[in-house]
Amino acid sequence: MNHPRRLPIESFLAALPQGTCLDVRSPGEYAVGHLPGALSFPLFSDAERAEIGTAYKHISVEKAFELGLLYTGPKMPGLVREARTLAAGKPLLVYCWRGGQRSAALAWLLSQAGLEVYVLEGGYKSWRNHAHQLLEQPYQLRVLGGPTGSGKTDVLHALAAAGEQVVDLEALAAHKGSAFGAIDMPTPPTQEHFINLLADQLRRLDAKRPIWVEDESRMIGQLNIPAPFFKQMQQAPCILLEVPMAMRLQRLVADYGRADQRQLRLAFEKIGRKLGGQHLKAALAFLEQGQLTEAATLALRYYDRAYALDLEERAAERIVRWVVDHAEPAHIARQLLQIS
Repeated sequence: MNHPRRLPIESFLAALPQGTCLDVRSPGEYAVGHLPGALSFPLFSDAERAEIGTAYKHISVEKAFELGLLYTGPKMPGLVREARTLAAGKPLLVYCWRGGQRSAALAWLLSQAGLEVYVLEGGYKSWRNHAHQLLEQPYQLRVLGGPTGSGKTDVLHALAAAGEQVVDLEALAAHKGSAFGAIDMPTPPTQEHFINLLADQLRRLDAKRPIWVEDESRMIGQLNIPAPFFKQMQQAPCILLEVPMAMRLQRLVADYGRADQRQLRLAFEKIGRKLGGQHLKAALAFLEQGQLTEAATLALRYYDRAYALDLEERAAERIVRWVVDHAEPAHIARQLLQIS
């Protein structure tokens, strides 16, 4: 008969590629944040968890335990069947909040059913501690800068295709980092899960080799780049792409030209105060007339000023200005690798 084994966080993470990871916390806990790649496999619903917690706090440990048995008993056959399907012959790696009763109970049940089970020692809390440690480690960052429309994200992807280590913060945040950044993007993660995603990506990279990131403000949409990592970004060498205005406008129209006009209008209205009443009115008129290049030109009046202010926070000696003479991201990436 199999017996579940407890693994510390490093061993648990190392075992993930060979197994199926199950988060046994409630759906609400999972939605706030979870170990990337883990599947939601709740032992209790949100309502059941709340009731058990209330009994534990206001009645007794015994009453909470009885409620737990009451709710899990009828679910046991279904949990085993579902877990066996998800395992598909591979080990199961399970965790709850602190590596306590929920994960222990499920691990015991599944091991009794003949499945190979590992439990994360310290639970999700141990992953969160590990994630914060990862964010505080020193990295050899290379920051790719440039004003809006410079094609930084495309160049990042080209660097990744060339074998470079890349962290795409905007992809992790599901936001392109401006008032227009949510257009045609999926629902962003919570702040907690954004940190999980960033830490998970960093743990897969070699901290001794260069890691390319895009220059960002502290906030990407409604999400904050964690302070330790953002501080490293601010102190890292920055290669500033200087792209001709015509090329930038062409890229912006290509990126946003098919977007819903209502979304574009709302985005312009978000920056309306800083753009100025006259310019906002003109931009909205250009949108209605389908003159997207003219509307984008007005948007850049605001974004170029804002980016110039952001650059002032960087030490001038850490900025390398690179004049872009080619629109092809792969060509720009090759050039960057020659100078970095």
